[in-house]
Amino acid sequence: MHKAIRICALVGKFQDARVSECTGPLITALHERGLQVLALDENPAGIPAGAVASSAAHIIERAELIIAIGGDGTLLYAAGLVAGADIPLLGINRGRLGFLTDVLPQDLLHSLDAVLAGECEADRRPLLQARLFAADGGEVSHCALNDVVFNRLESGRMLDFETHVDGRYVNSHGGDGLVVATATGSTAYALSCGGPIVDPRLTVLVLAPICPHTLSDRPIIVPGESIIEIRLIGPHDSVAQVTCDASVLGHLQPGGRLQVAPSGRTVTLLHPAGYDYFRLLRSKLHWGLGALVHER
Repeated sequence: MHKAIRICALVGKFQDARVSECTGPLITALHERGLQVLALDENPAGIPAGAVASSAAHIIERAELIIAIGGDGTLLYAAGLVAGADIPLLGINRGRLGFLTDVLPQDLLHSLDAVLAGECEADRRPLLQARLFAADGGEVSHCALNDVVFNRLESGRMLDFETHVDGRYVNSHGGDGLVVATATGSTAYALSCGGPIVDPRLTVLVLAPICPHTLSDRPIIVPGESIIEIRLIGPHDSVAQVTCDASVLGHLQPGGRLQVAPSGRTVTLLHPAGYDYFRLLRSKLHWGLGALVHER
C-alpha cells in the first residue's frame, strides 16, 4: 500500500536564481496539497518563504520525501544526508547535465503529483563506504553514491600507489590517482578518465586511473561486493587527497591506506513514470543526432 506523504524537505542553494525560481511555485504547490515544507538551515538567511528552517537531524527524523533542487552535486549532498534512512529523493534539474536530477522544471508539478500518488519509479542505488586509515592508527569514514576519488594534492608531481582487490594485488600505478565509481557514478569523473558507462541496474565497481603514466594502465570493472584497497607507496613526502562525492574525507600519506567497499546501505531515487536510462543518455550526451530516432 502506498504511504501518504505529509512532510517534505527541500535541499538546494536557495539563493541561486535558477533554484529560487523553482522553489516558490514548488512550495505553493506543496502547501496546496496539504504538505508541511522543511528546508535545510545551513544558510538560514536564504530559506525560502513558506518553508520551515530545519537541521539535518530534524529533516532525517521527520521528512518523508526530500526534493533536491539544483545539479547532481545537490542531489549527491542530499543522498549523503539520508544515507541509511528510508527517505526517497526526487531531483529537480537546475544544473548542467543532470544525470541524477532528471525532472525538468516544466515537469515539476506533474512529477510532484505522481510522487504523491505513488506513481513514480523507485530506484534503489547502493552506497560505497570509504575508510581512510592513517599510519598512526587514526581512521575516518564516509559514504558515497557516485565515487571515491584518490588523487594527488600537489601539482606537477606524480603519485606511486598500489591497488588490491579482495586482498589480491592488482597493480602498481604511477599517475594522478584513481577513481572508484559505482555504476551510478560511471557517468561522472570516471567517464572523463576513459571509464565505461555502466547501466545502473548492474552491481559493479569501476576502477579508473587518473592520468596514468603508462598507456597499459586501463580502467577495469570488478564485482560490486569487492573490497578495494589503495596504498600510497612513495616517495616518503607524498600526500594524496581522498574525496567522497567531491567532499573531502582526508589525506593519505605513505604508510596509510584507503579501503573502499559496499556500505550495505542504499538511497532511493524517484524517477518519472516511463523513465528510460538510455533516453537519458541520448539527451545528456547528444547521442542519435545523426539518425532518425523514434521515441515512444
